[in-house]
Amino acid sequence: MTVSLSQLLGASAGSDTILITGITADSRRVQPGSLFVAIPGTKVDGRDFIPAAIEAGASAILSLPGTPVPDPSVPLIADNNPRRRYADMAARFYASHPDVQVAITGTNGKTSVADFLRQIWSGLGYDAASVGTLGVRSQHHNAPGGLTTPDPMALHKNLSALSDVGVTHCALEASSHGLDQYRLDGVSLKAAGFTNLTRDHMDYHKTEQGYLFAKARLFGELLAPGSTAVVNIDSRAGKLIEDLAWGRGLHTLTVGRDENAALRLMDQEGRPDGQAFSIGYQGHVYPVDVRLFGAFQAENIVLAVGLAIGTGADVDKVLATLSHLTGVPGRMELIGRTTKGGAVYVDYAHTPDGLKNVLESARAHNPAGLSVVFGCGGDRDAGKRPQMGKLAADLADRVYVTDDNPRSEEASVIRSEILAACPDAIEIGDRAQAIAAAIEALEENDMLIVAGKGHEEGQTVGDTVLPFSDIEVVKLLLGQRTHSGEK
Repeated sequence: MTVSLSQLLGASAGSDTILITGITADSRRVQPGSLFVAIPGTKVDGRDFIPAAIEAGASAILSLPGTPVPDPSVPLIADNNPRRRYADMAARFYASHPDVQVAITGTNGKTSVADFLRQIWSGLGYDAASVGTLGVRSQHHNAPGGLTTPDPMALHKNLSALSDVGVTHCALEASSHGLDQYRLDGVSLKAAGFTNLTRDHMDYHKTEQGYLFAKARLFGELLAPGSTAVVNIDSRAGKLIEDLAWGRGLHTLTVGRDENAALRLMDQEGRPDGQAFSIGYQGHVYPVDVRLFGAFQAENIVLAVGLAIGTGADVDKVLATLSHLTGVPGRMELIGRTTKGGAVYVDYAHTPDGLKNVLESARAHNPAGLSVVFGCGGDRDAGKRPQMGKLAADLADRVYVTDDNPRSEEASVIRSEILAACPDAIEIGDRAQAIAAAIEALEENDMLIVAGKGHEEGQTVGDTVLPFSDIEVVKLLLGQRTHSGEK
């Protein structure tokens, strides 16, 4: 595939004779005809790799004004915001996209909302997909993911490929990193959803205000006037996003438990096989019954319903699809039961609010005893460690503190910072052994939450990612067959 440089620049100015075969910010992936994006990063400066990129055949360089280019025959595309220009060029390179695209942001719930929306659209007869933490999911194929919001070139390549096979509706997860780094710029959105905002990524954003501002870009800059903002207003942050949306002239649909929500969640009740709740909308009350655990999942479902309505679907037809919703991998996922009758769930909860939600939701199902296995990541926000320790101690009967991606930090130090707030917890650094001990202690009608990793399949120690899956470990310990067919 080739595109002229003038097409990528979106103007008559520029060369039609310079053909671009690809765009990349990784000099190791430069091929003859590539446009190399040289961006200063947090660990390395892409400008240092311009000579190597030219030697590999780069036809043009995108970088900051004044960036030296050793070969005068290779043009410099100078831009004060090369990240944003990169996203715009990626969108022009892969010009075909699904007709209806929406993005979901917030601390917790993005993955579930995106997947539920994909399922709702599919139930309505649309060819639908989702892109995010779980990768690319559609009826055509599932591909594992990396970043919640992919690099612009990878994102637009995925969207173009989905469009080419007939996908018309796509739900995208919008992470704060992705929004701050302009990865979603250039994506034409019909609607956007906001779940909630609680402490996370303080290692990157430094302040809660900075974190909120990153999320708010979706509604303040990326959604075009006339598009729809679907906002959960149960939090102060949600109300701020609502005000921002109204101020920009966006169609705004509020959701949540708040009595002023246009799409209101009511009368929630946990059941042994799932939960029931009602949705109030335009003077009508609609009963809903789903085989999904967790009160927070009802909130995610209501937001997905709002996004479906906000992109033109009929409310009655949308609600008729909900009874067929299936769980999202690694989100309050029931893996199995012990021979004594204890239930074991795996959940992605890795923030204080996420852990609080999953443990409170578990309590709503009245277990005889509630256990949790969790840890905190290294090289990330250390301030949440004692917060999560205290929440676990307050909400669970038995707490097992273990390792969860220690990265470059000493794992025992991370555990000690958690244990300072839950001194009665059981400390077992080896994650598989911690899960095994927790399962062994389960009695009839007990419930265990293995929190933190969810769908993930690796444990990062230093710079090495070791194969590890909470789901597969639990299956092995319960005697179930894994995906490879082994015991």
